[in-house]
Amino acid sequence: MTQHTSRLCKGYFTKKESDGPLNSLKSDEAASGPKQGPTFQDGQRRVDYVLTYHIQKPRSFRRKTSHFGDYRILRSLRRSLSMMRGRDTPPPKEDPEVAAHKHRLDYHEDDKRFRQTEFEDNLREMGLELEKDEGNKIPGIGFLKIHAPWNVLCREAEFMKLKMPTKKVCTPMLKQRINLFIRKVTAPLHPKVEPNRAQNVKHLSHPFSREKQHLFDLSDRESFFDSKTRASIVSTIDLKFDLLKMTITGITSLLGNGVYTAAYPLHDGDVDSMGPEANDRKILYEEWASYSVFYKYQPIGLIRKYFGEKIGLYFAWLGVYTQMLIPAAIVGAIVFLYGCATVDNDIPSMEICDPRNNITMCPLCDRACSYWKLKTACGTARASHLFDNPATVFFSIFMALWAAMFMEHWKRRQMRLNYIWDLTGFEEEEGHHRAEYEIQVMQKTLKKQDMSPKVNLSLFHEVEGHLLLSPLQVGVTFAVVFGVILYRISIRAALHMSSNPTARTNIRATVKGTAAVINLVIIIIMDEVYGALARWLTLLEVPKTDKSFEERLIIKTFVLKFANAFSPIVYLAFFRGRMVGRPGDYLYVIGSYRMEECAHAGCLMELCIQLCITMLGKQLIQNNLFEIGIPKIKKLIRRRKSDMDSQQQEDYNMTLQRHEKDHFLGPFVGLSPEYMEMIIQFGMVTLFVASFPLAPLFALLNNIIEIRLDAKKFVTEVRRPIAGSAKDIGIWYNLLRGLSKVAVIVNAFVISFTSDFIPRLVYQYMYSPDGSMHGFVNHTLSYFNVSDFQPGTAPLQPMHLGYEVQICRYKDYRETPWSNTPYDLSKEFWAILACRLAFVVVFQNVVMLMSDFVDWLIPDIPKDISLQIHKEKILMVELFMKEEEGKKLLRDSHAKQSPLQPRSRPASHTPSNC
Repeated sequence: MTQHTSRLCKGYFTKKESDGPLNSLKSDEAASGPKQGPTFQDGQRRVDYVLTYHIQKPRSFRRKTSHFGDYRILRSLRRSLSMMRGRDTPPPKEDPEVAAHKHRLDYHEDDKRFRQTEFEDNLREMGLELEKDEGNKIPGIGFLKIHAPWNVLCREAEFMKLKMPTKKVCTPMLKQRINLFIRKVTAPLHPKVEPNRAQNVKHLSHPFSREKQHLFDLSDRESFFDSKTRASIVSTIDLKFDLLKMTITGITSLLGNGVYTAAYPLHDGDVDSMGPEANDRKILYEEWASYSVFYKYQPIGLIRKYFGEKIGLYFAWLGVYTQMLIPAAIVGAIVFLYGCATVDNDIPSMEICDPRNNITMCPLCDRACSYWKLKTACGTARASHLFDNPATVFFSIFMALWAAMFMEHWKRRQMRLNYIWDLTGFEEEEGHHRAEYEIQVMQKTLKKQDMSPKVNLSLFHEVEGHLLLSPLQVGVTFAVVFGVILYRISIRAALHMSSNPTARTNIRATVKGTAAVINLVIIIIMDEVYGALARWLTLLEVPKTDKSFEERLIIKTFVLKFANAFSPIVYLAFFRGRMVGRPGDYLYVIGSYRMEECAHAGCLMELCIQLCITMLGKQLIQNNLFEIGIPKIKKLIRRRKSDMDSQQQEDYNMTLQRHEKDHFLGPFVGLSPEYMEMIIQFGMVTLFVASFPLAPLFALLNNIIEIRLDAKKFVTEVRRPIAGSAKDIGIWYNLLRGLSKVAVIVNAFVISFTSDFIPRLVYQYMYSPDGSMHGFVNHTLSYFNVSDFQPGTAPLQPMHLGYEVQICRYKDYRETPWSNTPYDLSKEFWAILACRLAFVVVFQNVVMLMSDFVDWLIPDIPKDISLQIHKEKILMVELFMKEEEGKKLLRDSHAKQSPLQPRSRPASHTPSNC
């Protein structure tokens, strides 16, 4: 470390605070009474942050509070003992490998103890107060409790430019009459939190400054910096210290190296406390994390107060998304009911189900399959009409506009929250360099002295990571889809050869259902594999900052999991049945296994089944069941390992302090898994909604449970996370917007190529003799002469139907065997293909134009919020001017008046309209 840096560190962290009110407040800290929440053993200083570590042996040499001097004494005693033992008796011979292993372990433990002591000395140098708890309640675990005194909180708040409420109170004029009326109507839906808080009253906020303390109300210092802010300040102190000292000894690095095992702020109290005053955690548990209040709004303000802006924004976004699903679910249910009501009047389904239409179809596979009657596909045709009807086109347009409305509504809601939470001027910093990046730079610099420390290692490793990701993802995805294709082909042939009549009559349902379940199992398994793979590739890139690391990890995880979830669906929608060939000239996959064909009613029904099973399976099994079951299984395992019964366990928990109880909770792993779960669901709802109009309804029911499930997990099952500031949901918004744009194109292709909507329109207006749908089924079937089968592909049982078949039918638009160009694509095929492509172009441009119009029509910032922000800026300027004038008048009057005259008081800050 250079002398300049040493002086900088010492000057910043050891300088005395300014004389005046701040020091007087500091001197009164010991006499301010007991603190709220967990405290040190003196009952005065509150615990703001906790670090845990393994207690090292021998314990007889360690006192309650260790110092680096104790560590040096310990090493001297060990050296003296070894010398004395060497004089008396020679040490026993030991295996060299065992001795070397013990030496490495001792060196590793000594190094960890040294780094721990050095880190704690740094914290003390920065003004933090520490207390160790190495009791026997949790064997082998020690706790380092950290308290930030008032002067440290003020110093760091000024350094971090935290916005704190001033004395100035204003009454926002935000459409009060309308808001009061709406609030009265929806009163039963609002949670019962903060009953004593004055409505429509807001404190103007300003970045905290020790030189402008007179602007802030410092009468109650305990509530001025709440527990969330105190923990956030403490967690950022060590990062700033490492940045100034240019060392890599931050808490993240120490946690990674095993010096400390965990770092977390404490929860406010127990959710089942019986005290007269309920803490914020208990209120959240009763009014948010309970399934009995599923119909109520979320207490977003209290969530933000307890967990911070990032978690508050996530639940606010999830609430808006769930509310917007209500109209989509209603319209989707109406579309489905319309299909149910009109299925008996659907002419193509009636023609397929009519027993008088003696249409013989060609075999579905070589040799094992025989000829079959079209009327056996009656059930599939009627079921397909439930999802393949004219209403689905309207629903696709509706969902495209719904996605645009959802994005605009969220932007306005987000801007309103930014105003309420005083985040309008907040700019998220890039962040400090990650320890792994600094280590890589140092290693590269040592290897090549001519290399600058500013070498862009991230760019090099990013290219390397993408080169590994692309072929790996394509290969694994292709292998999974291809494996399920082979399963479907082989199981269909096996069922056709079965002698069981029940198996032969339910071939389609068996193949569709089992294949969808297999796809679901593969998706769930590969999700975990892809998550680990994405993290490994991101670590390989060595991103410079934590923000860059998180964004790259999100992108990779999203790409891998999105491809994993949607690759079977994309295959069913756009590839299955497209490249199968024709009877007598089929395209084969392996050996005698040919490509799959769609049913006569199309692949839309199978696409719907796959979507339904995948969506319900991921939500029920992977999301909800895993989130509920895994924590309960872990608790059960801990109880089985413990020697205490339930009553003893309960008595033991009563003796534990707050920091010890939180140690048994699970670690907070971030919001990325929660966002990822909802983003994949949003893709299910919007991308293929033309084939599954009930998707919004299932998503709505899942989210109602998901909100309370996540709430219960955050409140009762995981440690309290460090509050993070953010003004938006970050990269997730870009992913949502991209999915909403892609959904328009995907639905256009689903309607045009997967469903029979375009062929029906073309037939009705170009080929129907009476302008109706009569004769449509016959129009879609081509003829095949069975004598044109390739050798070895004809059915083994040609008389399966009881008569000899000369001509069979198959679904395609081809010339007849007796034409001049037999089996060539007909002119009807090209006409329908042109209409399909034209529909894709028109649908895409019209719907996107309408979405852009909605985007332009609705402003991102509500008008009342923009006016309110402008008025508050004016009020802050007036406040500064009045304070300066008051200080000047006070100095003048103090100089003129006699000592016996009372001093004049500054004017109080009364609420004003802003």
